[in-house]
Amino acid sequence: MIDRPLFLATVVLIVIGIVFSYSLSAYTVLLYNTTPYHFLLRQLIAGIFGIVLMWVIARQDPGRKNVLIGFTVFTISALLMIAIPFLPEQIAREVGGAKRWIRLGPVSLAPVEFFKIGFVYFLAWSFSRKVLPKHAARSDGTRYTLKEEIKILLPYIIIFVVTMFIIAIFQNDLGQVVVLAATLLFMTIFAGSSIRIFGISVLLGIAALSAFVVTSPHRIDRFKGWWFMLQNSVAKLFPQWAHAVPKVSLAEEPYQVSNSLHAIHHGGLFGVGLGNGILKLGFLSEVHTDFVLAGMAEEIGAVGVFFVVTLLLFVIYRLLKIAGRVRNNMHYLYCSGLAMVIGFAFVINALGISGVIPLKGIAVPFLSYGGSQIVALSIGIGLALSMSKGAKL
Repeated sequence: MIDRPLFLATVVLIVIGIVFSYSLSAYTVLLYNTTPYHFLLRQLIAGIFGIVLMWVIARQDPGRKNVLIGFTVFTISALLMIAIPFLPEQIAREVGGAKRWIRLGPVSLAPVEFFKIGFVYFLAWSFSRKVLPKHAARSDGTRYTLKEEIKILLPYIIIFVVTMFIIAIFQNDLGQVVVLAATLLFMTIFAGSSIRIFGISVLLGIAALSAFVVTSPHRIDRFKGWWFMLQNSVAKLFPQWAHAVPKVSLAEEPYQVSNSLHAIHHGGLFGVGLGNGILKLGFLSEVHTDFVLAGMAEEIGAVGVFFVVTLLLFVIYRLLKIAGRVRNNMHYLYCSGLAMVIGFAFVINALGISGVIPLKGIAVPFLSYGGSQIVALSIGIGLALSMSKGAKL
């Protein structure tokens, strides 16, 4: 039997995302002069297709067919990410100084969403053959030296560095790099790497992240905007320390996060009612995508958002439970890695829209508008459901 609670929870999240793709896109519909049901229909089609695909994959035996699916997703998405910068404007339109989507008629694809699933599958498959056995072989309790561990992980580090440059430079999407880096880091720990690797990786990650920020004017501006809001918060909460906070001057206040916080505050405990949000009416642009949690908070309140977040955490919990119960090491690593991808994407988005960290353009899994992430995650969950048939849940 597949893990039905995981399947049902995922379906409910997709349905909630479809509902809010209609409720929160009211201003965008008027702005682009589209039909009132434009975003609803596109998300509905993607949602239905994703649910059906997830169920079909779940019914497969977790053997050769799933390996074929996982590696097909990984290979094709990787090739598309490499090809995007060189594709003509008619196929890969440049938005915000970067090409991230491939347009094929009425369909737009974001290869990076599929790559995250394929990348986790590839790491799980390879780690279970190349990394876990080597650590398990040390049955005498001795540990590898740091040099030996780096040698084992070097091929994966090279693959990630190449991926990092493709996504961060050519697609100008540092947020996705952070999600993939965190996932890779935790999967190496799940595969048996030492805490030394964890510590060194964190330090190198901070250094690389800082380098990407200081070499990009728009990322510097975004960081300044975050620091501007942080210093204002410190001044309000601790006025006696306000003079010690270095001041940053901006041409204008970062309105997106400011309006996001206003939306959360305006919703209160129980919200203003589904469809009755005000901040979505031009104050908070693209609220149905990256700021969907803020839009939801205004309309269904903190209580409603708590229910939705609990459902998302339940999906992560079920994935980790499958990982803990399966006997196959590859399945254990895959389900753990998929849980990390979903969890890190949610945390980065939630902290960004609340002003705790600089804002990143990361979609909320299952909830943000976008067919690519719905279909990609459906494939990912489908593979996990297939693997769950071998676990005692």
